[in-house]
Amino acid sequence: MAVNGILGIKLGMAQVFTADGMAFGCTVLQAGPCVVVQRRTKGTDGYDAAQLGLVEFIKPQRITKPMIGHFKKAEVAPMRRLAEVRLEDSADETKAGDRVLVDRFEAGEFVDVTGISKGKGFAGGVKRWHFKGGDATHGSMFHRAPGGIGGSSFPSRVWPGQHFPGHMGNQRVTVKNLRVVKVDTDENLLLVHGSVPGPAGTYILIRKARKAK
Repeated sequence: MAVNGILGIKLGMAQVFTADGMAFGCTVLQAGPCVVVQRRTKGTDGYDAAQLGLVEFIKPQRITKPMIGHFKKAEVAPMRRLAEVRLEDSADETKAGDRVLVDRFEAGEFVDVTGISKGKGFAGGVKRWHFKGGDATHGSMFHRAPGGIGGSSFPSRVWPGQHFPGHMGNQRVTVKNLRVVKVDTDENLLLVHGSVPGPAGTYILIRKARKAK
């Protein structure tokens, strides 16, 4: 089965020590177990992918009637979180009901992790876009306010996409090329070197790195 991704939950941070006593920070991820809920094909959907569902408890009253029918068609238990992972080979034999576990990852390889970043609320230009700001000296009346946003003669207007103060964070972010430090198949845990978007408890999608270093 060529599914190269898995759904999971960010659990928190930890320290890992190497054989020579060096310590470095790792993120502990619960990777799976997952089940294939639907197999999308190029003939019916226009692309090849597998829809994965993270196996966890969900109250029956939380499931809508259309989703109940969706899960019954696949003959799998209802799930709270679903995500799609592209398949490279159209002849892949992945089908609904197949299990996707953490053992498809190995220590030393690189992964890309996608999640929702922490929401920071309303933020100014200095915090949100790293604007330099004005002088912090006596007499200055320009500290953290945004400066000129459009030139007088050129361009004489504000360019689309101009950086402004506004809602910061709470966006879909992908961190690439995180090295897998340890794989625990008994507890469905994956330890990666580096940080992962979002707070502890957030849902994430882990995929094998497409552009590994």
